[in-house]
Parts: sequence; structure tokens; C-alpha cells
Amino acid sequence: STLINSGDKIAAESALASFYQQWQNDAQVMEQWFAVQSGSAIFADLAHIEALTKHKDFDVLNPNKLRSVVSVFAAQNYRHFHAEDGSAYAFLADKIILLDDQNPQIASRLMTPLTRWRKYNKTRQDLMITQVQRIHGKQNLSKDVREVVEKSLPAS
Repeated sequence: STLINSGDKIAAESALASFYQQWQNDAQVMEQWFAVQSGSAIFADLAHIEALTKHKDFDVLNPNKLRSVVSVFAAQNYRHFHAEDGSAYAFLADKIILLDDQNPQIASRLMTPLTRWRKYNKTRQDLMITQVQRIHGKQNLSKDVREVVEKSLPAS
């Protein structure tokens, strides 16, 4: 974790590769390997997070893997999750929409960062609300996600 957050990207990438080779067969250790990258604002921008979601050991339908990448990114990597262009909000909404049919309980828990839109400036509020509304517009939205969405939308 210290090396990943040191700013020495070359050393960090080397250490991650070495660590992966040693621990790739231990699912719980690999969840930590994903999480330490996802939570680092120095190391992991949205492009890196998207690459992690395409990694051969990542499975979007595995709740632990999902939490170690997507939830950690949204909860700990403030710099890149709250990027001014709102791309990470759209990324999170995409994952929620995808998961809603497969695992609505996890999808509803993933909503939390978007429901906190009131804590941010007007620009970010608008971007977050747009994604919440996009989720709300999904066909056959689960009861679990619908409940969270409807509680978080601003009063009309």
C-alpha cells in the first residue's frame, strides 16, 4: 500500500506484478491486491479501474471482487471518483445497472456514493443526480435499487 501510494509508478507496477505472481491463486489476497490499487488516488485513475474490471481474475458478479474494485474506488479514491467530467459517476451507474438484474442487493449498496450528492458542489450534484435518474429509468428496476434511488432523488 505504501509503495502504491508513493508516487513511484514504475516501482509500484513492478511490485504489483511480483505480488500477483506469488499470490494469484489466493482469492482473498487478490481482493486486497485489487483494493490497494482501486483506493489509490495517486495510482488509479478511472482508466486503471476500468482495466482492473477487465482483469482475468475480476468477476463483476462476485460480490467480493466487485467491492474490492468498484466500491473501494468510489469510497476511497475521491480524486478520481469525483472527477469534474462525471465519468466515474457514469462508470458506477453502469455497474449498478448491470448488477441490478443479477444481484439487486449488491447493486443497491453500490448506490451509496451517488446518494450523497448533497455533500458536493452544484456541478457534481448535477452530474450525480443525472446518473441516479439514469438508473431510475432502467427497465424492470429491482425493488432494492428503486427504493434507494427514490429516496435519494431531489424533491420535484
